[in-house]
Amino acid sequence: MFSIKEEKKNILAGSLIAVAFLIGLILFIFHNKKSDVTVVSQTNQAQEQIRTIDFSKAKKPFPVLSMQNMKTKGCIADGILFGYEGRKSDAIKMINRSECKYLHRSIETWLRPPDFKEAEKNKKKITNPDMIYGMFIAEAIDKKANYFFPAENRDFEFSEMCRRGSDNFWGEHTCKPAFQREEYRKYLRYITERAMDMGVQSFLFGQIFYQESSDLSNPVMPQIIRDMREYADFIGIDIVIGAQTNDIADENYLRLFDYIEGGVGINAEGKIESGPCFSRWWQKEGDWCWALLWDDKFSKKANNVFLHLDWSGKIGDDMSIFTRMEKNERAETLSYLHKYFTSKNEGFMMPMLAVLHKYNGGCYGDKARYYSADNRYSCQDETAINKILRGK
Repeated sequence: MFSIKEEKKNILAGSLIAVAFLIGLILFIFHNKKSDVTVVSQTNQAQEQIRTIDFSKAKKPFPVLSMQNMKTKGCIADGILFGYEGRKSDAIKMINRSECKYLHRSIETWLRPPDFKEAEKNKKKITNPDMIYGMFIAEAIDKKANYFFPAENRDFEFSEMCRRGSDNFWGEHTCKPAFQREEYRKYLRYITERAMDMGVQSFLFGQIFYQESSDLSNPVMPQIIRDMREYADFIGIDIVIGAQTNDIADENYLRLFDYIEGGVGINAEGKIESGPCFSRWWQKEGDWCWALLWDDKFSKKANNVFLHLDWSGKIGDDMSIFTRMEKNERAETLSYLHKYFTSKNEGFMMPMLAVLHKYNGGCYGDKARYYSADNRYSCQDETAINKILRGK
């Protein structure tokens, strides 16, 4: 028989076990309710750094990405979600009337970090639920930009992202960013993951030779691509990654990307040239080459090629020439380019919104420095573009 003293001991021990079990259960439940966990990820040429993944974002229902739609029904809608300074409400209505299925560079980051609240607000106004959205990751940053970095509870240091010797390259307080700089890689990870969270599926790196290591035998880009694809796979979104590669002809490097992208290089009659380099910018072997990416020198070494009427905001670029044509000439030029490139299984993207020099002359959108295909403005290319995209 147990004594009363022994019985009290057993009761006390049992109570302590029960209390410990209850505390453990409460801690377990609390731990599993937390949505954020930290995951260690190794970056190329850098020490380990911690990133936070919100598990509430995992496996969201995103549209299936169609490369065929991107090639045949792609449209340049530069900055329509963020960065376009024209009449955005008119631009969005034009896109809602259009046959576009892919909005190339819909988030524009030239000298401006992306405002995702504005981008999400504008995205909700676009009525096509299966639209593919693209983001441009510019080769130009503003060293004085203010942009909060939640993972480290601080602002990004944009001056720490710069390639050495590139200060003021694009104007005062600007520089070229470099993949080798750890701060830039942190910034890229943050903005690309935020973009994927809101459904952006195409990412274009501008003028990659400015951002990449000069030694392509040891590039930084592969690790950046791996990190992007890892996060995309985690949340269940299909993405494609492209780059403006210009005259890079290293097949191993070009094959890193789902597509390479560049301008057409039209003449005054809207026709294209043959050869790997555009004659306007290239005179003899060894000079700098403005690459024509559909040439076999580049296209046969790449997974996919996307082309468009190039714009730089300067007089004499593709969009400058295009907007100086008569309306019927513009329609014929777009039809010719679309048929020619899509017949080669290459993408040609229709101009819907782009930048012009304010003294360019010719037609324009709501302001002289912006092109719009909208029928409300002077170019009125909207009807012709939609007809081409419908295959008529």
